[in-house]
Amino acid sequence: MSTSALSPWLHRPLAELLRQRGHAWLLQGPSGLGQYELALALAAAWLCEQPSEEGGTACGHCPSCHSIEVRTHADLCVLMPEVAMQELGWPLDEKAQADIDDKKRKPSREIRVEAMRDAVGFAQRTSARGRGKVVLVYPAERMNTVTANALLKTLEEPVGDVRFVLASEAAWQLLPTIRSRCLGFTLPWPETAEAEAWLAAQDVPAADASALLRAAGGRPSDALRLARSGQSPKAWSLLPKAVSRGDVAALADQSPSQAIGSLQKLCHDLMAVGSGAAPRFFEAADLPPAVPSHLALARWSKSLANAARTAEHPFNAGLMLEALVSEARTTLNSAARRP
Repeated sequence: MSTSALSPWLHRPLAELLRQRGHAWLLQGPSGLGQYELALALAAAWLCEQPSEEGGTACGHCPSCHSIEVRTHADLCVLMPEVAMQELGWPLDEKAQADIDDKKRKPSREIRVEAMRDAVGFAQRTSARGRGKVVLVYPAERMNTVTANALLKTLEEPVGDVRFVLASEAAWQLLPTIRSRCLGFTLPWPETAEAEAWLAAQDVPAADASALLRAAGGRPSDALRLARSGQSPKAWSLLPKAVSRGDVAALADQSPSQAIGSLQKLCHDLMAVGSGAAPRFFEAADLPPAVPSHLALARWSKSLANAARTAEHPFNAGLMLEALVSEARTTLNSAARRP
């Protein structure tokens, strides 16, 4: 992976990481900042056969870099949920692919313990290209307790020349024993102008970039995902008042998990305004003029958090959206009834 393909705000973190020693890194921060991108660039630099003399970054054209580009590097083990593997173009092992193709099961949304055990075996083998081995885990918080425990001993006492890079968008969900065995690195937030320029380079219209970046809370990769999903900046600005009217159509194009995320952003901004702070995801003028009480918003926030636990497997997605909007309407309109 050439550094020319790296997001501009990640060049400095990559250089900083390559200047330091350590066999296990935990790259952490909110979603949308490029944890996976930085982790892959770091792995590519470690394995590159012709790293740059200044900084040690990957050259982007040697056989090792090419093998990473086409997802076939013998010394790189990538651990992800199967849904993420498919999304990012990494091949599944033959048995897992066959089970999914035969409809025996759906792709996993967690990192499977079987894959972790294979990774432990990989770590104990000799390097194929002589540049050491790398295990990349993303998103690391998708390891359940059994999977994480399978990694612990190898992470603490690696055999041979193997390095680990864990990338997480929710590092607090990791076992403390996993966090304690890694060197932590928090990704920086990009400047707004830098993020908007990057979005423009990804063919996002300049007129939409600022609004989408706000909707994503300043996270460029999340803003790009919104743009590619067809999110309309105009529809986003109208969402708060539409929900306060009980308009389910305002969330009709979103999955239950996406709808919950949108409502959590609205709840966050109302809490911020109610405390005298500026909103983060919406323009102040787009929010309902009357802010519900802190107690009402706290109850709503807790209810949304509970709903998020089952959002990926709703009993009935349509009914769930109706219930979410009904609760939102009740909460938002409670402000008008306050004495």
